Amino acid sequence: MNQPAQQQEFPGSEQEMTPKPDHGEESYRGSGRLEGKVAVITGADSGIGKAVAIAYAREGADVVVSYLNEHEDAAETRHWIEEAGRRALLISGDLADPAHCREIIQKTIDEFGRLDVLVSNAAFQMDHPTLDEVSDEEWDRTLAVNLSAYFHLVKAALPHLKAGAAIIGSSSVNSDMPSPTLLPYAATKAAIANMTASLAQLLAEQGIRANSVAPGPVWTPLIPSTMPEEKVESFGQQVPLKRAAQPAELAPVYVMLASDEASYVSGARVAVTGGKPIL
Repeated sequence: MNQPAQQQEFPGSEQEMTPKPDHGEESYRGSGRLEGKVAVITGADSGIGKAVAIAYAREGADVVVSYLNEHEDAAETRHWIEEAGRRALLISGDLADPAHCREIIQKTIDEFGRLDVLVSNAAFQMDHPTLDEVSDEEWDRTLAVNLSAYFHLVKAALPHLKAGAAIIGSSSVNSDMPSPTLLPYAATKAAIANMTASLAQLLAEQGIRANSVAPGPVWTPLIPSTMPEEKVESFGQQVPLKRAAQPAELAPVYVMLASDEASYVSGARVAVTGGKPIL
């Protein structure tokens, strides 16, 4: 199913999207794979992060929902977490601020007393046909939100992570097949994959696993709020499956990587791209 042309102001809201994305609200069934774990998920108010939050809760995890300022979307994520019988902690703020990244981890420990899974998922992008349109401020912000926040979150989390903990970074198909009109975003997604591979080696002796997920086109608020209408209308048609993914279709991979069943999976970049290979 393709989506009609539409546009929003960044960061966008799922409430205004047509059709509304599927985060697995009615379909995801858990089986206790994350029972007793505590997970921090950035960008969990909507999109992939929301789908992962719902899945994690139904698998038995308490979830920290980090988001910028989309309070209505975040409240809906909390509803689904609590409906699954798990606890939710909502933390709003700007990940471009290193102090806020550290605050997220500290509030998690204060509230739950532990941290088992860190999912660095929040991202910023803008579509620009020429390099001249990318301002210095936009370049700096893209790197701060997408990449530097990942570094600050991991560094703050490490003292609290024990053997068996999992770190997951949201990379992208753009990590090795970059879109020319998403230059800053694509550069950060390549760096996330690279940084995750380094972390997997660096933290192996501590029993901490690090992996990244490389989504292809996914129907989230980032799309109508950062792309022109004509690109929104054709979004997803470039992959072999000829459509964008729903966020719910990404969640099972994040569940697997967070679970103890993936005890030997570290340093991987898992493609969820609708048939488009990554190198």
